[in-house]
Amino acid sequence: MNAGRFDLVVFDWDGTLFDSTALIVRAIQAACADLGIAVPSDADAAYVIGLGLHEALRHAAPALPPERYPELGRRYRRHYVERQHELALFEGTLALLAALKARRRRLAVATGKSRRGLDEALTHVELRGVFDATRTADETAGKPHPRMLLELMAELDVPPERTLMIGDTTHDLQLAANAGTASVAVAYGAHRHESFAGHAPLAVVHSPRELHDWLLGPR
Repeated sequence: MNAGRFDLVVFDWDGTLFDSTALIVRAIQAACADLGIAVPSDADAAYVIGLGLHEALRHAAPALPPERYPELGRRYRRHYVERQHELALFEGTLALLAALKARRRRLAVATGKSRRGLDEALTHVELRGVFDATRTADETAGKPHPRMLLELMAELDVPPERTLMIGDTTHDLQLAANAGTASVAVAYGAHRHESFAGHAPLAVVHSPRELHDWLLGPR
């Protein structure tokens, strides 16, 4: 059981536990279209997933003056909220989290979402109480700065060598490297598996089922 090597398993949210990548991409593109600026490609919009909102929008809309970031952010949120009720956890996620909890692993979330956005998502999918701690980009430094992960390890009193970060972007893998922890990459989210090569994850998994099997063994 690979999870047995770790006392703390930290998950990214969007694209790792929550099947939201496509909606985020479309919301970014629609927000740019609303403001009459260049609409990023699917790949460029997906690249920024996991970053804090304003940093993500700065990358997605490099020609936009900084004073207009809040306007773009509001348009993005509007498009996202209009359809967020359609989103769900990846199949098998609740069973995976329950199995890790049963094996006395500590569980946490490190996400580029806002605190408000994460709390709404946790309430919507009835996950309150599953995670021992969470951090969002608007309450600490955004990825790939290590502060988010360092704060989680300090709060739960777990050292880096006993901590595993799981995420779907290179931002997550670099966060882990910067904080001195191991990582696992999931290739069914925002970034393609080819982009993970330079970040030395312990594994690259291509489905939620593969993630379960890597952590806990075949069901």
